[in-house]
Amino acid sequence: MTRLITSQWQYLHGSPLGRGRFKQHASDFIVTEHLGYTPTGEGEHIYVWLEKQELNTAFVAEQLAKFCNVPLRAVTYAGRKDKFALTQQWFGVHLPGKTDPDWQQFSLDGARIMYTVRHNKKLRTGNLKGNQFTIRLRAVSDSDDIARRLEQVAEQGAPNYYAEQRFGVRRDAEGRLNVGGNLMLAERMLQGEAIRNRNKRSMAISALRSWLFNQMVSERIAAGYFNTVLHGDALQLSGSNSFFIASDDDLELAKRLASGDVSITAPLVGRDILPTTDAALAFEAACLNDYQDIVTCLAELGLKQERRAVMVKPAHLQYEFSDGDCRLQFELPAGCYATAVLREVLHIDEGE
Repeated sequence: MTRLITSQWQYLHGSPLGRGRFKQHASDFIVTEHLGYTPTGEGEHIYVWLEKQELNTAFVAEQLAKFCNVPLRAVTYAGRKDKFALTQQWFGVHLPGKTDPDWQQFSLDGARIMYTVRHNKKLRTGNLKGNQFTIRLRAVSDSDDIARRLEQVAEQGAPNYYAEQRFGVRRDAEGRLNVGGNLMLAERMLQGEAIRNRNKRSMAISALRSWLFNQMVSERIAAGYFNTVLHGDALQLSGSNSFFIASDDDLELAKRLASGDVSITAPLVGRDILPTTDAALAFEAACLNDYQDIVTCLAELGLKQERRAVMVKPAHLQYEFSDGDCRLQFELPAGCYATAVLREVLHIDEGE
């Protein structure tokens, strides 16, 4: 059976030299959602713009449902946000034919409603343009290497890995990674154990699929193909989930890749066959051949095969060093992890 360890994944720019402390305080990690569209101001859904600190997204949704006297399924959000952070995000409440609640009466320690507006469509998971991150890294070492790597990441991007929180990974006192709870569940599932708890089963499946994606990205880096379009690659259009298959005779692909118009993708494995062809298919099939137990498990679960970009490039990246700390700000598309970017920049000692 495949061991689901996470310490082996390749760096794009080599292992960092610097270190720093992250999340010593919740305000060291500020996340602000960007919807990418403006609510209409009318409709049966109320969008709630809410700031929270040291609160789980799901828990806040439960409290909103209780306050509005609606079932939990009537409250939605575009994405889960870190608990140990200061975050601003949207929640959607389905209230057809009902007047707005008195939002000033909503009381939850660590949360405050800043704005509400009506909209004619449900707020769905992933229905988000991206997130802005404002981060403070404390007591950093080797600031020259950190600055150099930030410039590299801004220009060349970073591997679009799923980050440690996806896997429930924790570090020991020496900073070493240990297999997390979600991956332990996934290993039990690979061994044939039935996981009855629906939420735990979902987390195990997500962790398993994400682990395999990360492994594919890592092997692409190791092979030297991270920024090289192979004949038959599945290339994703910027800002879209749609993709097309690369051909040998398209001389513009390298330019489109460099400009960010298209992205190379790796599979989120499911029941269907790989859409790649020729050299890209041969490479992906060879990689997946080493993990047939995972491939078979995911296929039997009936998951639809999808694609995810192998690279993420932070937009509007700014940084400064002051009093031994590094303060930085950047934006990422929805579903991408700030900690995956930081992994390329420095070794992190988390305070969470």
